[in-house]
Order: sequence, then C-alpha cells, then structure tokens
Amino acid sequence: MATRFLLFLCILALLIFSGICSASESKKDEDLDEDLSFLEEDEEKSPIDNHSASDPDFPSDDGDEDFDNFDDFDGSYSDHESYSQPEVDEKDVVVLKEGNFSDFLENNRYVMVEFYAPWCGHCQALTPEYAGAATELKGVAALAKVDATEENELAEKYEVQGFPTLFFFIDGVHKPYPGQRTKDAIVTWIKKKTGPGINNLTTTEDAEQILNAEDKLVLAFLDSLVGPESNELSAASRLEDDVNFYQTVNPDVAKLFHIDPKVKRPALVLLKKEAEKLSPFDGQFTKSGIAEFVFANKLPLVTTFTRESASLIFESPIKKQLLLFATSKGSEKVVPIFQEAAKLFKGKLIFVYVEMDNEDVGKPVSEFFGVTGDGPHVLAYTGNDDAKKFVFDDEVTFDHIKAFGEDFLEDKLKPFYKSDPIPETNDGAVKIVVGNNFDEIVLDESKDVLLEIYAPWCGHCQALEPIYNKLAKHLRGIDSIVIAKMDGTTNEHPRAKSDGFPTLLFFPAGNKSFDPITVDTDRTVVAFYKFIKKHASVPFKLQKPADTLKSDSADASGSEKESSSNDMKDEL
Repeated sequence: MATRFLLFLCILALLIFSGICSASESKKDEDLDEDLSFLEEDEEKSPIDNHSASDPDFPSDDGDEDFDNFDDFDGSYSDHESYSQPEVDEKDVVVLKEGNFSDFLENNRYVMVEFYAPWCGHCQALTPEYAGAATELKGVAALAKVDATEENELAEKYEVQGFPTLFFFIDGVHKPYPGQRTKDAIVTWIKKKTGPGINNLTTTEDAEQILNAEDKLVLAFLDSLVGPESNELSAASRLEDDVNFYQTVNPDVAKLFHIDPKVKRPALVLLKKEAEKLSPFDGQFTKSGIAEFVFANKLPLVTTFTRESASLIFESPIKKQLLLFATSKGSEKVVPIFQEAAKLFKGKLIFVYVEMDNEDVGKPVSEFFGVTGDGPHVLAYTGNDDAKKFVFDDEVTFDHIKAFGEDFLEDKLKPFYKSDPIPETNDGAVKIVVGNNFDEIVLDESKDVLLEIYAPWCGHCQALEPIYNKLAKHLRGIDSIVIAKMDGTTNEHPRAKSDGFPTLLFFPAGNKSFDPITVDTDRTVVAFYKFIKKHASVPFKLQKPADTLKSDSADASGSEKESSSNDMKDEL
C-alpha cells in the first residue's frame, strides 16, 4: 500500500512539473509569436545574408585589412575578382566522406586532405593545381578532398576555420600544409616529407653551387652517408619545411661550410645569408636535438616584414614577437641594436622590423597596430591567436630591449588597447563604444547589450547600418537594452574579439563575466529582435509605436463606418 502511495506522489509531482514547464514554454512561444508586423514595415525584401568579412573566401568588395591575412600575398586568386572554373580532370583526387575517411587513412600512410567549400574562390583556383599534384604523386602519396559544407562533423573534428584547409597525414597523424597552393610547391613539399629528406654533397663544385643558390641550409659532416647518424639527420629534415638538409664525408666540402675538417664527427652547421651567417650545432645528434636547433636558428635575427616573410612569421611555432617600427632612414641606428638583442632570445621570440614608410606592406601593418609618426617604436605582440600588444616607451638601447623582452616572456607587461576618444555626447539610439568606455557601456551588469564590431570600409557593415539603426530606434524606450557599435579598426578590448567585420556579439545582463553570445541569425530587424528576446536576461515587452496604434485605430474606425454604411444600403 505504501509503495502505491509513493508511486502516486511521484506521478503527481511529475505532472505538476510538466505543467509548469509547459506553461513556461508556452509563455516563451507566446512572446516570440507576438505581433511584429510593425517591425516588418520597410524591411528589405531580401534579407542580408549571413556571410561577413570574417569569412575569408566569401566574395565581397570590402577589401581585406585583417593583419593575419598578410601572408596571403602570392597574388594568385583574389576574392575581388570573378573566377570561372575551368574543366579539370580530378581522376586522381579521392573524394572522402564520413563513411570512408577513417578507412582510407588506415590503408594509406601518406595522405593530403583538402577541406573545401564549393563556392570558395580560392578552392576553385586550387583545383587544377591540386589535381595535377595528385597525378604526379601517384604511388608516393594520396591526395583527397572533403566537401566541408556537406561533411560538417569531419570539418568540426579537424577544426576547419577557413577554405581551403590542407592537412597532411602520416600514419593517421596530421599537420597543416604551410606552403604555396601550386602544383610544384605541393609536390616538392610532399616528396620531402616522404623521401629521405637529405641530399649528398660529394664534390666541392656541387658545394659551391649550393652555397651560392640557397639562402639557408643545413650541412652535416659525417663519417658515413648511411647509418644511424644519417637516419637521425633525415628524420630531423622532415620536420622542417623551409630549410634544405645536406650531408658530406668530404673534408674539403666541410671546409667550404666553415667546418674544421679535423673536427670530431658528426658535426653540423646552419648557414644563412644574413647578419648571423653561421650557427654551429653543439647538441646531441638526434632527430629532436637537430630539429630544435634548426627551429631556433633558421629565422634571421631580425626578420624584415614583407609579403614573402609574413608566412614565416605567422606560421612559426614561436608566437611571441617584438616588432620594431622605423622608417628606412631611421632604421640605420636602431636595427643593429635590435639584432644584437635578438641573439639573447633565439627560439623564444621573433624579432621583426616593419619599415613604416613602405607603402606596400609597412604602412598598413603600422596602421593596424596604431603606430604613427616616424618612430622608432617597439611593440611586443603575442600573435594573432591572442593578439595582445604591449608598448615599449623607452629609448631603443640594447639594455632596454633586453629588459623589455625578458619582462614580455615573464608576463610582467600591461597590455595596450587602442581607443578612439570617448564621445562628448552619446545620446543616439545606437550607443558609440570605444576602447575606453567599453566597460562602462558593454559590461554594465544591469543591461542586455547587443554590440556590432564594424569597419568603416566594410560593405557588409554599410549594408547592415539602416537595419541596425531601425532596430535601435524600436528598442530605444527599453531601459534594460543597449544597442551599440564599435569601430574595430581603431578600438580594442579583451572582451571584444572579432574574426572579421561585422562581428555581432550579445552580452546578457548579469552574465558579463562569461563569453558573449555570437549572434548567428538573419540580418533583419525581426530576426535581431527575436534573438534579443530569446537571450535577454531582463524580460521586456515591446510597445507598438504611437503612429502605428493611431493607424490601427483609424483603420478600425474606417471599417466600422464602412460597415454601417453598407448596412444602411442593405436596409434601403
């Protein structure tokens, strides 16, 4: 009997709880189904699509000012141009899907996989190059492709952020392909990854040709061109994409590379055509020891920022950078000091010189960092993933740069964020946010805040503006809601992370310590309103504008008169 009574109580509690939930859900649905016809007035017939400048391959006319895209300077396909896809024979490119992906990797030791989107212009431009590489590499490695727009789970698993994304798998373990998107570059890179990776130098004539032709190289002086030491060198070479490895047993060849012919073997040097020409190796002659040495020494002491060097800077595992901004004339005194200090931080920091009066590259990079004047200026930068900047405000001397670099590595510096001046008045329906009033407006715990991060030159932002302004006007009378915008090219804040323009973020009231919600909805007034209604922490009710109410009243009055008139006619 007691068991039955207990069961009855459980069922009763469940029914009550379900009723409460249903009522709550019904209330939510009722809120979202409210009459929004007045919001739809003057709405664009076709809503703005959900692509933005953050989509690296969506064709637009905005221009591209993202700093992390300066490495895409190969001059191949531009999103600003139309691209007509030619007929391409892709018979040697394997199409992979969720169902055959794992099995294919298990059955093939070397596989390159392209994650692409059919609409992506860069992917279309890559297609003939990739197909040609697949044919040339038959028997060496397999080249495959995955439509990331169809195979969403695979794209999420491998954290595909843009198109095309190329991964190279060795025994199922993948790494990004960092090279140029051409057939020859892909073929050369893969052959190095799958082949011995080292070349033999047996004559001084060959050695002299190599020395004249290459900007940087590694030479090992061994007792034998085969065996354990050669195997370690070969394994290390596969870990390096932009340095060629050579080996020799000829003392005369070794001498040309500044190695003492009588030195104890194995010996190894890294040669570069720059200020620090020679780096002798003094570690354990193992794969990891050699790779770490080359990694720490392969870049110049100071890398001049160019289109060509950008990829070396951004793709380096060393993310932290010290950047020197100076004009071509002003660099003569400070670059040697910068180089001398760089010797202390090899393998820990990348030292970069930005020529401020270089119109092609230096000027836009300086503008991105907010650096003006003739310089010299020094900034510390954590790299694009974190994007924190730290300002050096002392004289450029060896001791000062040394101390600044050490403090940077030990996280003792205070980040710098760009900001426009705080507006004297900010009474518009859309509140203006700058770096220095971000906390006051956006992080106000009592307000639900929708923030647009935009760029003045961005076409998508310009198209969004009238819709965003109309939304703000309709919500202006609701004290708990703030509609705001911030120029992302001249303002920064650690809570305002933008992958492109426009970026729309929602900061719910009472939850400002958490990451904001990315607004992923159609760009219409109604869609934005429903998104805010759904995610707002403070409940609110939108009132129809007075003129709309008058119009409705007039319509109703007119209908009554018309009905009365019709009734009289019927009576007559």
